[in-house]
Amino acid sequence: MKIIFDNQIFNTQVHGGISRYFCELVNNLDKLNSMSHIYAGIHINQYLMGLSRDLYTGQKIESYLPMTRRFFRYINALCAKRFAKKYLPDIVHETYYSPNTIAPKSVKKVVTVYDMIHEKFPNQFSSNDRTSELKAVSVSRADHVICISEQTKKDLICYFGTPENKISVVYLGHELSVDKSDVPANFTQTLRPFLLYVGQRNGYKNFMTFIEAYAESQDLKTNYDVVSFGGGCFNDVEKKTFADLGLSENQVRQVSGNDELLASYYSQASLFVYPSLYEGFGIPPLEAMNYDCPVVCSSTSSLPEVVGNAAHMFIPESSKSIRLAMESVINDPEYRSQLINLGRERVKMFSWEKCALETAAVYKMVTS
Repeated sequence: MKIIFDNQIFNTQVHGGISRYFCELVNNLDKLNSMSHIYAGIHINQYLMGLSRDLYTGQKIESYLPMTRRFFRYINALCAKRFAKKYLPDIVHETYYSPNTIAPKSVKKVVTVYDMIHEKFPNQFSSNDRTSELKAVSVSRADHVICISEQTKKDLICYFGTPENKISVVYLGHELSVDKSDVPANFTQTLRPFLLYVGQRNGYKNFMTFIEAYAESQDLKTNYDVVSFGGGCFNDVEKKTFADLGLSENQVRQVSGNDELLASYYSQASLFVYPSLYEGFGIPPLEAMNYDCPVVCSSTSSLPEVVGNAAHMFIPESSKSIRLAMESVINDPEYRSQLINLGRERVKMFSWEKCALETAAVYKMVTS
């Protein structure tokens, strides 16, 4: 069976969870002797550089010049369509949402739906954002849809009315590129103990409710700092909120870096906090568990099915609930160790190898 992955996400993301998903998928499909290939065109994606050169077609550039992104998107899509016509795949797996497909008429089409955030929180996106519209078009024309959680499947049916028999759930993997044994010891020895947050902080990510919960706890403020990894530097509104809550610049810090640095922070954090109001899957809690970091997270959307009983959950809209969850884990060494042990077992349920195996089964079903 021959599968082509189109260029869309690799022309959009330098880094990012979706492009990483497809690179991991193709790499592991190759281990299953599946003939899968990414057509990336002239792309900006870093993860492709980690693949064997025979698994993708494309040329990386550092960035698109100003005002040329739309031009490259058009050229890449045109070339991808010609490539698909010449390659004659059994399946085209579309990597994001678009008005048109590169698949020849006789070729089956699969699309992955990652979440329904644009549908659940429309006010958090620009009126010019067409993601929801293009998602509906892509889902409608697809022969089959992969959802990355049961929650996403449920939401897709709710918002788009997609038939249940057109959807398969395939969980993601989670591994960073850093083995636990390679994480440097005591790299944070000059820092106070800290609570770790990872990712974007805007809107539904609910970062500020976590900060309010932290500020409400004299115990946490006295003995722990907060480290926010990724998501860009704090903006003026965030800095003002910290000051209004009586928090110093040293208490809440933002850092960025590669997988090695992130793995180091996971491995040495006292607690990982994930307060998101909605996730289509939620990889960071699994990453934290993989590095023996206890997790407290929201009890909403897909997170309960991902973390199971290996995390302490809270009501994300309530700063009191978040505070009590953090304090209950931090102040109980036995419970904290129990969560770490449960996390070690939980992460074994999720791997890119399993993701590829189950995706290959979907392809087989679609073409049978």
